[in-house]
Amino acid sequence: MTTESHPTLDWESLPGRLVVVSGASGSGKSTLVRRAIERPEVNARLSISATTRDPRSDEQHGREYFFLPRQEFESLRDQGEFLEWAEVHGRFYGTPAGPVREALARKECILLEIDVQGALQVKKRIPSALLVFVSVPSFEILEQRLRGRATDSEEVIQRRLTNARWEHEQAHLYDVQLMNDDLNRSVDDLVTRLVQQGCGG
Repeated sequence: MTTESHPTLDWESLPGRLVVVSGASGSGKSTLVRRAIERPEVNARLSISATTRDPRSDEQHGREYFFLPRQEFESLRDQGEFLEWAEVHGRFYGTPAGPVREALARKECILLEIDVQGALQVKKRIPSALLVFVSVPSFEILEQRLRGRATDSEEVIQRRLTNARWEHEQAHLYDVQLMNDDLNRSVDDLVTRLVQQGCGG
């Protein structure tokens, strides 16, 4: 379930560049994005999403996500403060609209690392956004990665795998499909795309 915020705003007129990266849980999209934006030839910044899920042991509020109580998230959602929002695995995720709009107005290149529901909503809202889908060679590999985290219950893992199949069925709606079978090569591929899109240093 996803909704739009501030539908009257003209996002297309902003001079910055918006790139959206999605992929199933375990696809390695987070590592891929972070390594790409660390490269000297890339001049792009990662937008920080908000979520109602609990932080993992290595995550910090305001760095990986803004970790919000459900009530606070719903209040911001109802005020139209998210560019997109979605419910995934029983948790809410959303992109605060204000910081993204301000960055695009400053001609910056902004990356959104968000789920498929949100990405398709952004594409509908901002057709010029570049959508990149990160996939893996097989669902067996995806399952191995999820189990290797040792952070989710069996029920959660199965739910993530079910969701991953649906997400992969939507991959054809993306502008770019990037196979993450070799991390270094995949980072190079993403960097090349970003530079081509005007996100170079």
